[in-house]
Amino acid sequence: MKKFITILSIIALSIGNVYAQHDILDDIANALRSGDARSVSKYFGNTVDLTIILQEEVYSKVQAEQILKDFFAKNQARSYSIIHKGESKEGARYAIGSLVTSTGQTYRTYFYIKQQGNTAVIQELRFMKE
Repeated sequence: MKKFITILSIIALSIGNVYAQHDILDDIANALRSGDARSVSKYFGNTVDLTIILQEEVYSKVQAEQILKDFFAKNQARSYSIIHKGESKEGARYAIGSLVTSTGQTYRTYFYIKQQGNTAVIQELRFMKE
């Protein structure tokens, strides 16, 4: 009976962990869909590798939020959808999506999430013109 309870507990924790990881992808997608730089940046680590079109740099959390805010001010989000989700062998998660803006431009997006301690953070975020 004790083995059964242990196995059941492990399964419940695993399922909970999968849903928690799924939620972060959905939360980030929702923030991108609404063009909310502040909501996206709450998932940034202390630094983030941010690429907007051809401008790529490693920024502090505060700098990256401001750059993303400026991007959304010029490119109001109309829609966003995740095209593909995945996980690396090391357990890092990523999503590739498509952002359509009010200017009619579509951007291929990519974000890479890695565990830092007990927290999942965006390590890399990219916006490339399609």
